[in-house]
Amino acid sequence: MQRAWSLVRETRLSPYTYDYDHAPAGWITLAGWAFPLPKQFEAFGNAINTGRFLMLLVHLASVVLLFEVTRRLSGTVLAATIAAFFFNLSPISVYYQRQVLLDNLMIFWMLLALYALLRRETTIRSALAGGIALGIALITKENALFFAPTFMYLLYRRIRGSASQRFTRTLWPFAAAAPVGAYVTYALLKNELMPSGLDFDLANPPADHVSLLYTLWWQINRSQGSLLNHHGLLYTSWLPRDSFLLLAGMATTAISLWWGMRKHRRDLGFFVAGTLGFGYAFYLLRGSVVLDFYITPLIPMFAMNIGMVTDRLLRRPVLRKVLGRASSKVRIAVPALLAVMLLASPSTGYVLTVNTEGRVAVADQYQHKLALTHMQLAQIAWVRKHVSPKARIIMDDDMWGELHDVHPFYPYAHSHWNASSDPALRDKLFRKRWQNVDYIIMSNKMRNAIHRNNGDGRENWILAALRNSERVWADIRGGIRLEIYRVNK
Repeated sequence: MQRAWSLVRETRLSPYTYDYDHAPAGWITLAGWAFPLPKQFEAFGNAINTGRFLMLLVHLASVVLLFEVTRRLSGTVLAATIAAFFFNLSPISVYYQRQVLLDNLMIFWMLLALYALLRRETTIRSALAGGIALGIALITKENALFFAPTFMYLLYRRIRGSASQRFTRTLWPFAAAAPVGAYVTYALLKNELMPSGLDFDLANPPADHVSLLYTLWWQINRSQGSLLNHHGLLYTSWLPRDSFLLLAGMATTAISLWWGMRKHRRDLGFFVAGTLGFGYAFYLLRGSVVLDFYITPLIPMFAMNIGMVTDRLLRRPVLRKVLGRASSKVRIAVPALLAVMLLASPSTGYVLTVNTEGRVAVADQYQHKLALTHMQLAQIAWVRKHVSPKARIIMDDDMWGELHDVHPFYPYAHSHWNASSDPALRDKLFRKRWQNVDYIIMSNKMRNAIHRNNGDGRENWILAALRNSERVWADIRGGIRLEIYRVNK
């Protein structure tokens, strides 16, 4: 939302030095959403909520696309219904789908590209639309690249033997490459494609200008160890939130791969679903840096595989013997009803749960009855009442829009990420001295992020400011802690 604000207010890709950490289509979309609204970034209260409303619309569209894609891959409505059910009601999906994430936008474009290739007839028009949609997905979040091999195989199978085969197989990759080419051309025109002297030394970043290819090289070489480590996100965050979806998704993806590879000519749908899930799981497991929300694009892939495999198993001869002469609808309805009853039971805590007051409520595995938005509003209200707009502030990311887009403006309020990495802030405004910081506005998650980001000592001066400060405001609820510190000089 910060970068979308910069596009609307400053016609720049970022209010800071744009270092190509992500391709810009995501916040270009957010800017296009906010610009025509009556109050723009404050249309729904604040910048984050305005972005969240777009995420709601994107999720609804993604549900429709996932339903149609699964129906066309499997040939049944039941498989599509199961996939849509998990994509909507999985606790891990509920949490991430309401956040303003580039991953959610990428999922929409990726599903749209898949939908275009699965039309009844793959025409030149659908191939062009599918290629452009995949290209936009790639410049929304680069990890969409791990879905591309499946798209290429699907295109090959869909157009093989058609009259327009030669033209379509050239048009689709051209359409997919066009948005990516525009991104590369932007960097080239700004002389920011290559690092100076073609020096890709990760220990000595280029000092004269940023570089697209250097940033990509740096991202490829980041490492944090295995995701399967017991201290990794798989065990500490993802499985505790929704072990059913993840375990069932991994199992059904393996089954889809087996069925698709064993009979790939007949079971193209299973091969596509299995490779989509496997490709992104490989991205997560490859050993590079993984953040909590990186799991988001895997959720619809796992939901798709669960739906398709469940539908196939319900049609197996073994089930027919168990249910005897019952009709096909009964053979499907009885196991489906039992599964829904199990998942909806408050005792499982999946869809429903028993809250702290002993009442049945919708399960939210992340936050239980915490008014977090009100905590943030109270934090901002204290700042506006007690802190001068000229104060030099280190803060969390989510407050950026409120302090820069709503009067009175705080032009010297900056995220700790930018303050520690952007030379214009680090070396000129703050000069890497804790004495040049007036206030620190933070949460417990920001505190953890500072320590994680300080492997090379870049945030030492911010930590020094924190040690030389006193807490002047705090609100603590559950495991969430919001605080404001005034630096003593």
